[in-house]
Amino acid sequence: MQTNSYCTFRVGSIYLGVEVHRVQEVIRAQKMTRIPGSQEVVRGLMNLRGQIVTALDMRRRLNLGSAEGSEPLMNVVVRTPDGPVSLLVNEIGDVLVVDGDQFEPPPETLQGIHRELISGSYKLDGRLLLVLNLDVAIRLAA
Repeated sequence: MQTNSYCTFRVGSIYLGVEVHRVQEVIRAQKMTRIPGSQEVVRGLMNLRGQIVTALDMRRRLNLGSAEGSEPLMNVVVRTPDGPVSLLVNEIGDVLVVDGDQFEPPPETLQGIHRELISGSYKLDGRLLLVLNLDVAIRLAA
């Protein structure tokens, strides 16, 4: 049996996961520097032990509106070919190991940007884990 491991997190009410091997680290909210004229999805830049990391607002990426000010954001720092990128999420979950045979393509009801951003899903006890297509999620419109 083939298994897949995912680092899970919540954005709004959506339960998402990315492959564990793509995650560099998970950290609390960090001080950000805004980038004038940047796209709405780019929250800013942060200094991660001397490395400059772009932080993407996953609520905006998923068209959920801007984050509520009351809820602190967490950073899921992922590895990309161009260096680390931080995904700003509402809450960090656990690392889940799931049976690869349980993977399902995106539901037909998923439309628009959500369809592009989700590569598939796993039905878990009482909830649905949506697998984030990380390469699409971090790609910014030119």
